[in-house]
Amino acid sequence: MEAVAIGELLIDFTPEGRGDGKEGHVAFLRNPGGAPANVMAALTKWGIQTAMIAKIGDDPLGHYLKGVLQEAGVNTDGVVLTQEAPTTLAFVHLDKTGDRSFHFYRNPGADCLLRPEEINRDQITRARIFHYGSISKTHEPAASATRYAVRTAKESGALISYDPNLRLPLWESETCAKQTLLEGFSDADILKLSEEELLFLTGINDPIEGTKYIYDTYGTRLILITLGALGSFYRYGTLFGIHPGFQVEVVDTTGAGDAFLAGVLFCVLEKGGIDGWSKGELERLLSFANASGALTTCSKGAIPALPSVTAIRNLTME
Repeated sequence: MEAVAIGELLIDFTPEGRGDGKEGHVAFLRNPGGAPANVMAALTKWGIQTAMIAKIGDDPLGHYLKGVLQEAGVNTDGVVLTQEAPTTLAFVHLDKTGDRSFHFYRNPGADCLLRPEEINRDQITRARIFHYGSISKTHEPAASATRYAVRTAKESGALISYDPNLRLPLWESETCAKQTLLEGFSDADILKLSEEELLFLTGINDPIEGTKYIYDTYGTRLILITLGALGSFYRYGTLFGIHPGFQVEVVDTTGAGDAFLAGVLFCVLEKGGIDGWSKGELERLLSFANASGALTTCSKGAIPALPSVTAIRNLTME
């Protein structure tokens, strides 16, 4: 197993025009989602062996999600079904530019209830990359399960990929969110942040200074900042730079950051690790990741919108 992720597996309900034509009635399209699952689905589509560790409701939506991952080729041996709580739902709201906000139905959701003893340890110890985010740390027992999984992956020599994926409404307080999100910096080999997350977690707006602070404080080896339509920024030790974004017709930005990070991890796996990267290699990595994120915004949903490697390479002209 080349890449394994732990975290939320849920349903994204995305606006799809008007329902019955009456004012105020909006139809929603059911899409599989959850940031870690999106990353694994993208990698699988590009030929990487992946697995997902998660907990979902033993309900029609949970069975649908498991089926989607299986159909995509993601190993689901670590996906646990429960009758303790329903599958988590996220309603996506899009503005005129296609940018989105979320409203979660999770009190609790099944994803919050994953226990350490339910973790498929063997999958983690075989992984080359272990990926996770912060949403699985908002509630117990999933927070303890996530920490256990990260510790297992680190001890097994896997590269740790971390996407804080800040969703403030899911946290008890901003202080709790910040403290928990920063906790993951020390273990991360690969860290992906948005501009907003960089400011929230470091108090620094500038990507150059903000990533230098993170590198000096935590020693994170590869730090990536997504800049929306402007592209993305990287820091790799003393090397840093920016790669412009690709101009596409944006429909829905859901999953774009996940596709971007999947592009990064794909390039890392292709090269065989994150040691000894040159500036040119880092720029090619960002080009591939930017193209992946951009193409994902051209359709609604996350997993259904993931592009092929051919489409990505055509956009980057490789």
